[in-house]
Amino acid sequence: MEFHEAVRSRQSIREFKPDPVAPEVLLRLLEAFRAAPSWANVQPWELILVQDPELRRRLQQTLSPGNPATKAVAEAPVLVAAVGIAGRSGWYKGESVTARGDAWMLFDLGIACEHLALAAAAEGLGTVHAGYFDFAKAGEILGVPAGRSVVELIPVGWPARLPRRVERKPLAELVSLDRHGNPFPLPAAPSGSGERPPSRDGGPLSAAR
Repeated sequence: MEFHEAVRSRQSIREFKPDPVAPEVLLRLLEAFRAAPSWANVQPWELILVQDPELRRRLQQTLSPGNPATKAVAEAPVLVAAVGIAGRSGWYKGESVTARGDAWMLFDLGIACEHLALAAAAEGLGTVHAGYFDFAKAGEILGVPAGRSVVELIPVGWPARLPRRVERKPLAELVSLDRHGNPFPLPAAPSGSGERPPSRDGGPLSAAR
């Protein structure tokens, strides 16, 4: 799948078929995660692939009530636990060098997790980023040591159903020129594309998701 098509096609999938993910396909997803950039290349992350059904059930119980990813955590053929390592991103010689502290670890891990999600989309697989759960309890279940924490759970598998696409804000609401709030002159769509440039009241590109 072409890159921009993969970006447009990625959705949060919460219902999966039981079909397994081939090892070579899973390896491509893991390599995409590994290729992600990070602060000074410190790579403040680890992954745990959770296969044991009992561990999955226990992890499922850490999700907050009403979390729509609850079913997927137990039923997706692959469950990835993304672990962040504190004191690396944004740190130098044992000290945080910005006011954001370990927020840079979350930033870096978010990039890497989306690498994995986009690689999955390119393979025709579905994923969902699940972050609304008891991090401490999940770390205890998975034996994660001090200084590390489970940041998100990512069910991966073949979609059983594609959800309704959700709207994204038009570019005109997101992009400024030079100073915040100063409109950016968006270029016209390519000739013959049948599209008009998005406007503040929406447009063809505002429906892309």
